[in-house]
Amino acid sequence: MPQDMPPAGGYGAVQYKRNLPSRGLFRPGTLLTAGAVVMVYGWYKLITGIREQNELAREKMWGRIHLIPLLQAEEDRDLVRRHLADQAREKELMGSNTKVYNSDRYVRPTFAITPANVTK
Repeated sequence: MPQDMPPAGGYGAVQYKRNLPSRGLFRPGTLLTAGAVVMVYGWYKLITGIREQNELAREKMWGRIHLIPLLQAEEDRDLVRRHLADQAREKELMGSNTKVYNSDRYVRPTFAITPANVTK
């Protein structure tokens, strides 16, 4: 019996690699780059948002600081109005204004607003 021999020109190449299509956009490097871009954009928006909030808080604080003299003037006008009304009421009831203190120095009155109906 004769021995089997390879065909003339040899056998064909053995395919040992997998025949899969290329991955396209979803390669690990592309995904990592896209994730990094998204995170950098998010951090950028976060930092600019925090800076904007700080600027708005600073502006609000300076606005309040600049309103203090106006509010103090309004309070002083209200105190003068109350003081003059109190003196007029005192003159109407007693016939003349009396001094409570033994000096001519102005003493700022303290008004305590109490509710009319107190229930316990």
